[in-house]
Amino acid sequence: MPKIQVFGLDDSQATRAALRFFRERRIVATFVDVRKRPIAPDELRRFVDRLGAAALVDVESRAYRDAGLAEVTMDPAGLVARIHADARVLRLPLVRYGDRVTAGRDEATWNAWLARPK
Repeated sequence: MPKIQVFGLDDSQATRAALRFFRERRIVATFVDVRKRPIAPDELRRFVDRLGAAALVDVESRAYRDAGLAEVTMDPAGLVARIHADARVLRLPLVRYGDRVTAGRDEATWNAWLARPK
């Protein structure tokens, strides 16, 4: 059985949709609420290395606008620091399957993972 980890917020609609996606396919997904248990630096680095720091930030979120990040230019290290400071700026959910990762709702990729297990 594939080992799926979903990082998100329990009140996030996109996170709940990802968990429902895997549950409907009878896949047990481990959920980590990043508000209660912040994402580990090594785990976050895995997402940044594969997707880039900019892909992890939800530029349309209210937290992003309220923090004034739309007017500021940041390097990847600055974005990672901001993500550690406030998980609400993340593009949720972050989903990991082995070394494969996605940010945001990406059901096409998740289906591909399940069709051809690692």
